[in-house]
Amino acid sequence: MDAAFNIVDHFYYSAKKYPNKPAIAYQGNSISFSELEKQVSDTANYFLSKGIQKGDRVMLFVPMSMDLYRTVLALFRIGAVAVFLDEWVGKKRLEACCEIAQCKAFIGILKARVLGIFSKELRKIPIKLGTNYSTTKNNLAFPSTNTTDTALITFTTGSTGTPKAAKRTHGFLNEQFNALLEKIDPQPNDIDMPVLPIVLLINLGVGNTSVIAEFKASKPDSLDPQKIVKQLLTNKVNRIVSSPFFLKKISEHLIQNNIKLPHLKKAFTGGAPVFPNEAAIYTKALPDTDVQIVYGSTEAEPISSIEAKQLVTTQQGENKIGLLVGKLHRTTQAKIIKITNDSIEVTNETELNALELKSGEVGEIIVSGPHVLKEYFNNDAALKRNKIFIGDIVWHRTGDSGYFDIENNLFLTGRCNSLFYANGKLIAPFIYENYLQQISGMGTVMNINNTTTVVAEADKSNKEKVKNKIKNSGLFFEKIILITKIPRDPRHNSKIDYETLLKSIAR
Repeated sequence: MDAAFNIVDHFYYSAKKYPNKPAIAYQGNSISFSELEKQVSDTANYFLSKGIQKGDRVMLFVPMSMDLYRTVLALFRIGAVAVFLDEWVGKKRLEACCEIAQCKAFIGILKARVLGIFSKELRKIPIKLGTNYSTTKNNLAFPSTNTTDTALITFTTGSTGTPKAAKRTHGFLNEQFNALLEKIDPQPNDIDMPVLPIVLLINLGVGNTSVIAEFKASKPDSLDPQKIVKQLLTNKVNRIVSSPFFLKKISEHLIQNNIKLPHLKKAFTGGAPVFPNEAAIYTKALPDTDVQIVYGSTEAEPISSIEAKQLVTTQQGENKIGLLVGKLHRTTQAKIIKITNDSIEVTNETELNALELKSGEVGEIIVSGPHVLKEYFNNDAALKRNKIFIGDIVWHRTGDSGYFDIENNLFLTGRCNSLFYANGKLIAPFIYENYLQQISGMGTVMNINNTTTVVAEADKSNKEKVKNKIKNSGLFFEKIILITKIPRDPRHNSKIDYETLLKSIAR
């Protein structure tokens, strides 16, 4: 039996060390660490009184807010499993997640509970609660947990089919906590704007103040950069952790209005590829800020990172195709193996090494390390397809293609299933996407009916200009399709949603 441990212990330690420091600031209000600690304990008691027990899976449909983190920490405290749904989730995805997780309880805002009336899967859940809680007269004993107990389930975007449920134990969350802690390097007086939800949990664990950005993650296009910049200045935020979309919008507003953020010392962005053109926008808007671009995934965060300034200034030789994403994180191991759609079963390291490609050769990126997810919930097929097991060591298949150069820099060339051969050469989408971002905002290359097709954004005002630039780019293609807007991923609004794009073109 592993030693008793609960990921929420980090927060309780911070609450004792910084009782009067603001833990979370949101919509003009703030809550101190000591007050949040009291609310977490009261909420944990409330959940126990309602019949939620250790090991029960509890689905959450709560926007990023004080209520969300009070609820999550309370569930962790009693050993229940928080099943996290993104704000952008629709009825179809919600029901798919319900079917996978088989939850005992559901906690959500009013809108979600109303939606539940029309959802067969939600109606099956026995316990349904809002975000409010009441204090109980009798304090119930909190169950003890250990590193192998499940704490959190999140879902991949499911862009290639049914979403996968990523299962995180208290021990795994602690490994991820340590890996991100090392990367972010928080200081005692940091004030952070964490747009990525997991980072706010880290801030609560180290005693940093978190300012929740005032925008709806479910409607990213509604982001008002003027409002966010005002928050950053008013709260003297010195660190941002966000998606590329968020950071780009803020940076463009700063440049257009000649505004400086004198307190901002660090910015971290990830969740989607950042090409040199976009990195240049960051460095122009934030010349005195250390902007780091982090490469990772739901199952492995972080994998590698690179400074925005380095990405902008690095001169790539003719043999350096793809997107530079820097050096591996200290605790991450990675290999480049032959691309295959089949599951991979090996019995030892020698057999795995036989699949490994040479420096400069493009293949699938696989990663291993203490912060790399080892299992999915209730999905043996995904486990077999996405993991390689060698004894106790688990390698995660990222589904991304890329290579290492002779200096061990990692380059991305696109999703494995997006690579194809044409005109006798490997077509790597990231080469096209890098160029198209500079001339049209977003675009890619696809093999449509055995035709190498460039798909790019353009409206009536710049259609001919974009088309001419593509024709003169020197890139190989056989057809050009221009559309008003390339569909983005629903989580970060930064990556191309290839499946939706292909469907829209095929109509």
